[in-house]
Amino acid sequence: MGFTRITSAVLLIFTIIAFASCSKDIYRKNNKAHKKAVKEVTAFIQEIPKTKAELNYDTLSISDEWVGTTNFGIRKPNYVIIHHTAQDSLAQTLATFTLSRTQVSSHYVIGRDGEIVQMLNDYLRSWHAGKGRWGNDTDLNSSSIGIELDNNGSEPFTTAQIESLLVLLKRLKWKYGIPTANFIGHSDIAPSRKVDPSIYFPWKKLAEEGFGLWYDEEVVFPVLGHQENVFYPIETTDSLQENRLDPVLALRIIGYDVRDAKAAIRSFKLHFIQRDVDSELTETDKRILDNLYKKYL
Repeated sequence: MGFTRITSAVLLIFTIIAFASCSKDIYRKNNKAHKKAVKEVTAFIQEIPKTKAELNYDTLSISDEWVGTTNFGIRKPNYVIIHHTAQDSLAQTLATFTLSRTQVSSHYVIGRDGEIVQMLNDYLRSWHAGKGRWGNDTDLNSSSIGIELDNNGSEPFTTAQIESLLVLLKRLKWKYGIPTANFIGHSDIAPSRKVDPSIYFPWKKLAEEGFGLWYDEEVVFPVLGHQENVFYPIETTDSLQENRLDPVLALRIIGYDVRDAKAAIRSFKLHFIQRDVDSELTETDKRILDNLYKKYL
């Protein structure tokens, strides 16, 4: 009986250790597959193109001669595109991004508690932007880093989440020299398809930290005067003189795809107005737009 108990206890201990080991690294199999995929991509980069002679003048060959140069580098991201996951948990998003059939991914995912999960090397091309456009760039996946925030799209972002995002953005901006204006949202590059990172996202706070542009409130909302350091902003701008660019052209200068002008206006309002996003541009909205487009010139 004693031997049986000892054997059972040993088996139980091994079972607990095995379970703990598995739960400790539930993505081990996925990470192994990731390393294999990286090696396959690396093989493409290391391949020496064949010349016409080597390919027997195959019609696919365009090179007469191969001479290797040492003057080259790898992909340098120039944009950061921010998303919300539209899912219910960090674990759910990680599961989605590790299934090959979903064909979606991101460089980083930030949980509600501020945990930062990196899923891809910054220099590799993630599949997060999809079909979109910003300015004349029609392949944002190739020029950007994607950051997903664990958020269902109908709730405010947590303080811990935004603090972690700011730490990450600071590192990315410093490391790659990303211009301030090039921190944008998924809805900015895909006006007719996307609304993330939603009206709850604190774009103004990010702009104050140097990530993305914001309008000058003292210009958009001028004051009538002040008394004892108390300013009285103008509540309506209807009577102010109009001298501004056509709104659609202004949106195009900022970077929006204006082929669907209504969708472009909606995306602009999602980012900079964050209320009544489905309505037409108000007089105040136009003043904000007029102030902003000049910053993008």
